[in-house]
Amino acid sequence: MKAVFIRAVAALALIGFMPFAAEFGVTGFQAAAEESDEKPQKTRRVPTMSETTFKRLGEAQAFIDEKDFDSAKAVLDRMLERSRNLNGNEIGQVYNMLGFIYFSQERYDEALNAYRQVIAQGEDIPEGLETTTLYTLAQLSFVADRYQDALDYMETWISKASNPGADPHIFMGQVYYQMKNFPAAVEQIETGIRIAKERDLTIKENWWALLNYLYYEQENWPKVLEILEILVRDFPKRDYWIRLAGIHGQQGNEKEQVWAMQGAYTAGFLEQERDLMNFAGLLMQEQVPYRAAMVLETGFEEEKIERTAKNLQGLGQAWQLAQEADKAIPVFEEAGRKSDDGRIYERLAQLYLDVDKFAECVEASENALNKGGLRSRQQVYIVRGMCEFNKDQSVVANLNRARQSFVNCRTESRNEKDESNERVCQQWITYIDRETQRLEQLEAAI
Repeated sequence: MKAVFIRAVAALALIGFMPFAAEFGVTGFQAAAEESDEKPQKTRRVPTMSETTFKRLGEAQAFIDEKDFDSAKAVLDRMLERSRNLNGNEIGQVYNMLGFIYFSQERYDEALNAYRQVIAQGEDIPEGLETTTLYTLAQLSFVADRYQDALDYMETWISKASNPGADPHIFMGQVYYQMKNFPAAVEQIETGIRIAKERDLTIKENWWALLNYLYYEQENWPKVLEILEILVRDFPKRDYWIRLAGIHGQQGNEKEQVWAMQGAYTAGFLEQERDLMNFAGLLMQEQVPYRAAMVLETGFEEEKIERTAKNLQGLGQAWQLAQEADKAIPVFEEAGRKSDDGRIYERLAQLYLDVDKFAECVEASENALNKGGLRSRQQVYIVRGMCEFNKDQSVVANLNRARQSFVNCRTESRNEKDESNERVCQQWITYIDRETQRLEQLEAAI
């Protein structure tokens, strides 16, 4: 259960990155960096860009738009060769474009170096370019598995951004998750969710999934259940319902476990055989066998459950517990024919005895003994003997067959050192001997 849970949640916890993009003078993170504009930023005076630089950057941008990165890089490299003629703002713009080219070519280390050169220009670059480049550096550092760098860049970005939104905190939460610092990850994810709630923004499914996983790792079961309740409500899926039921079961909340499985069943999420069998088992544990039988019956009819001996036995048990013997018997008969051992016939023989079908009881007992693999052969001999005895107690031949069953039971019990059943069988032998003697005396008198 735990291994399945971890694999399922980890897959959902992976947070997708915002697209990396860069244009002349501004990276593609501008929108993320300026999610809220409640606090006005001061205007930074930066060096003016020359007309020549503007044209060269425009030429490089045109090549980038055509995805001709080699030509774009050639233009930018030539500009850097004459960098003594460029001011800080112009140098920052050149490295900004180079960073995007390297990223597009999956040359992440070189992209990081280029974007660091953008930041290195300090007060000479526009504030918007600085903040969005910091955001880019944080994301790129994450991609390059440089987690502490990613955190440092994002914290710097937050200190400079105007009223940052939820996404940066979610990002930092994932970074801490990768660093196995789960308490810090929880704090960041919860902060992001709180900000999203305050601004009436959409809280994404993978935010909740990651937070749920983090609480699971910390074994904070009340929080795990709380978040799973949110997930099944807002993002109803089979896996969330199954995990909700599983955690309730783990915590001993049997009724809540059944309710969760019932919710999943009603919503149509229990399509797999193991889910339906587990749900039926829970219903039987909660003493609702008729409902369990109906779940299984429907599963067989819709061919969601294979008609194996084990599965059929489950249905038979449900009908038997629901005191629907007429429905249980044919199911056990089919299960017995499919089974490799005689245990199902052993149960069937007892069922036939309970409903006074003695001839069928004898046949089922014989099938059980012939197939073998029984929990207790002596018990089957007792059941067979009782059925033979009850077929017609007035017939001596029936009594003799019943006696032989109890003799076999006594032998098996001695071999197994089963004193209790040996005593029972001996009592039956003594009783049958007396009955046989009485019937013979009556016949002789007539």
